[in-house]
Amino acid sequence: QVQLVESGGGSVQPGGSLRLSCAVSGRATSSLFMGWFRQAPGKERQRVAGIEGNGGVTMYGDAVRGRMAISRDDAKRTVTLEMTDPKPGDTGTYFCNLEGSYWGQGTQVTVSA
Repeated sequence: QVQLVESGGGSVQPGGSLRLSCAVSGRATSSLFMGWFRQAPGKERQRVAGIEGNGGVTMYGDAVRGRMAISRDDAKRTVTLEMTDPKPGDTGTYFCNLEGSYWGQGTQVTVSA
């Protein structure tokens, strides 16, 4: 059974920093796409960052490019999202995704002064 568990959410002030982590169990990750998605209240879930397997090509949404960094550690089966200079628009529930098929339960991020 594949499980994804996110951690690291919370409240942060604009201009601060926050690190989200996702741990995967039940499946090796090295060849698989891993991503972070965000869902704000009343809005659809959208991808903010992704990283390919076997080489780790990264991709970012326009709204977060330059402010967030995704990385992976396949030995530990984890994917991390580093958030710098967060803005109120980054507020939402962040979900980890594996290969487009598996989801974590989400972790809440609130950016406010």
